[in-house]
Amino acid sequence: MTRHSGILLHPTSLPSPFGIGDLGEDAYTFIDFLHNANQKYWQILPLGPTGYGNSPYMCYSAIAGNPLLLSPVKLLEDGLLTASDLENLPDFSHHKVNFPLAIEIKTKLFHLAFEQFQTFADPVQKTNFDNFCHSQVYWLDDYALFMAVREEQGDKSWHQWEQTDLIKRETLALIHWQNHLKHQISYHKFIQFKFFEQWSELKDYAHKHEIEIIGDIPIYVAHDSADVWANQEFFELDPETGAAALMAGVPPDYFSETGQLWGNPVYNWAELAHTQFNWWIQRFESLLKLVDVIRVDHFRGFQAFWAVEQGEETAMNGRWIKAPGADLFATIQQRWEHLPILAEDLGVITPDVEALRDQFGFPGMKVLQFAFGSDNGNPFLPFNHQPNFVVYTGTHDNDTTVGWFERLDDRERDRLLLYSGGVCPAGIHWDLIRLAMTSVANLAIFPLQDVLGLDGTARMNFPGVAEGNWEWRYDPAVLNEPLALQLKNLTSICGRSS
Repeated sequence: MTRHSGILLHPTSLPSPFGIGDLGEDAYTFIDFLHNANQKYWQILPLGPTGYGNSPYMCYSAIAGNPLLLSPVKLLEDGLLTASDLENLPDFSHHKVNFPLAIEIKTKLFHLAFEQFQTFADPVQKTNFDNFCHSQVYWLDDYALFMAVREEQGDKSWHQWEQTDLIKRETLALIHWQNHLKHQISYHKFIQFKFFEQWSELKDYAHKHEIEIIGDIPIYVAHDSADVWANQEFFELDPETGAAALMAGVPPDYFSETGQLWGNPVYNWAELAHTQFNWWIQRFESLLKLVDVIRVDHFRGFQAFWAVEQGEETAMNGRWIKAPGADLFATIQQRWEHLPILAEDLGVITPDVEALRDQFGFPGMKVLQFAFGSDNGNPFLPFNHQPNFVVYTGTHDNDTTVGWFERLDDRERDRLLLYSGGVCPAGIHWDLIRLAMTSVANLAIFPLQDVLGLDGTARMNFPGVAEGNWEWRYDPAVLNEPLALQLKNLTSICGRSS
């Protein structure tokens, strides 16, 4: 990886008139801003369909796209909606996602578009749809059936469905529900067809403007997902109830005194190994069609993972279990000579985790907000960085730099100011951006909130808190020419321009 920089922004944070960011005009405007500011990367969070808590790390599918990211304006351009369909929209906030109302408004529009497609699609459109369904059959059929049944069952998790034969995926039950919910299944396939179509157009535009996209692959998938329902043998589940017998999480750390209990079932790695890790290979293969580089979330879990017994309410009482990460990545490497991976190696990192990362040459992560709380041996301090790393001012799990600085204790603040030479006139956020830019790390990434100098009210996520996250949005007026020029000049002087 050559020396460049980029911005972290999830598409839900983009402006749009529909209450949540989407793949419409403002996504293209953001790419224009990146190009004008000499940035080379746009980093995003997972793109899957979100459920409870709206977390992109707890999705109904590891491969499907989030319907909320679909642009109704683009559906209008496709002739699937009319101008009157998009009138009388609620007065949505420019600064926060209103998930319940956005879901309500967009779902109505998507059903209108689907009915229009079914009635009036021309032969080319129908052929394109059929070709998409055929090419994605390895995940799409299970996903569409899962979503249709879930809606029919009152949005209950699959292991709480009324029909035991459906929970256990008995053949006759699957055939019955495929026939019974044919219309709803087709709707969910249509939504995925349009999502992948809109994303492909956006990705092409990014490439034309010399922008590459860094995606995100969560190590775990949600228990209430098509993946777990369709591949129960690959997960540690209670054989009687289908609940997670061993739950994923992390022990107590910087973010939480009681650890983080995510609730996802951990993997039955032995069973995955028997299949040559085919399920994982399909995940990487699918994501690499959408993005150029993959950030592997919770990388340390591929060396050993924290497992918590069913019934525990916190992650404190767990245990480490070895994982076959080296075998997995060696198998994947047979498919791709060079796999463009960034390893999220934060948290409880042991020499074994670093060895796994370095064995495959994956860049690790350095977060500047972690750099000033201890002595000079702190690996996050810029002078301890190495080229094969990605340096961040903060991540989606951190406070904004301004919010973080406001909460620092005197010792940590004094160390930061001594290191940086004091707060520059432009603000502490530009000090941290400059420290990241001048690092020897090949890639520097900053959340858009830090480029804008926003305080803690713009924070994206509070780890360990189930609700109220992922809501921040920016006003379109803030991406102006002076800001692009300021970022462009700093990028140039730090040797990160092409």
